[in-house]
Amino acid sequence: MTVEGLQAIARDCGFELAGVTPALPVSDAALYKNWVDAGMAASMRYLTDYRAEVRTDPRLLLPSAQSIICVAKIYKQANAPSHISQYAVTRDYHDVIKAGLEKLASQLRETFGDFEYRSFVDTAPLLERSYARLAGLGWIGRNTCLINQELGSWLFLGELVTSLSFDPGMAPPDRCGTCTRCIDACPTQALRPEGVRTVLDSNRCISYYTIEHRGEIPEGFRSEMGNWVFGCDICQDVCPWNRRATETQDPAFASPLNEISLDGLGRLSPEEFRDRFRHTPVWRTKYSGFLRNVAIAMGNSGDGRYRPLLESLAGSEDSVIASHAAWALAKLEESVCA
Repeated sequence: MTVEGLQAIARDCGFELAGVTPALPVSDAALYKNWVDAGMAASMRYLTDYRAEVRTDPRLLLPSAQSIICVAKIYKQANAPSHISQYAVTRDYHDVIKAGLEKLASQLRETFGDFEYRSFVDTAPLLERSYARLAGLGWIGRNTCLINQELGSWLFLGELVTSLSFDPGMAPPDRCGTCTRCIDACPTQALRPEGVRTVLDSNRCISYYTIEHRGEIPEGFRSEMGNWVFGCDICQDVCPWNRRATETQDPAFASPLNEISLDGLGRLSPEEFRDRFRHTPVWRTKYSGFLRNVAIAMGNSGDGRYRPLLESLAGSEDSVIASHAAWALAKLEESVCA
């Protein structure tokens, strides 16, 4: 099967991009180890435990592996709501990408007969951006996202590690040039230039703190978090390659979340939070973490109309919510006195 034939099947399965690379170790495994050893994974133990070693070789995931079919799917929203990263305002992408990969495997069986495979979305111990680059889907930009020249970086990635053998793709050249807009725009300086690559220090990343971090957020970062309640898109928003980025046309990624005010988010009960976000990535932060983030965003807004709600949150039985609401009230007072 030609690459063009594989790409046609992948498009039928809902993916805008597809390519192939051998199921072999990649040099980026050393960069990943250095990143982990430097403590840049913060508290994300799933990136540093035994699975870190599994990432060194895809054949540890499937001993018969010969090829990795890499796919990408656009998720950019036409009218993205504020406060929440674009990837999180849709149905959980893991389900959508996984279903597309299983459909791809089924269609390949019609041509090749039975074969071994495993399908992965980003929860698997696989250096997916590195393999997607080698498969020809794009380059790894200074914002650490995979960037495709035509489609930009608003892309979900998935992989089919398979015993089938295909002609490999070719990695495209790095086209970030001398641009450092993403590095310069990051409020917390989480993007650190190191040699030819940029590394993301999770200990300084807004997305990490609003999604993965549990408990108190260090006060030194709260003011820089702006109005982000879940995730952060700044390093993609400023990227020149995203100026004409294609918006998703897939109804599976139609956002069920209309523009929601901070006031509306802050008034959600635990049951309302569950009903609204249970089947979206936002569920990962849980109710306590979500209101913690909402309180910080209210404090950073400088809008005194949030004071009554913050006073209510400051009386919460949840100590994390209460302490961040108290911080936000003090922050609002500072903006009034300034």
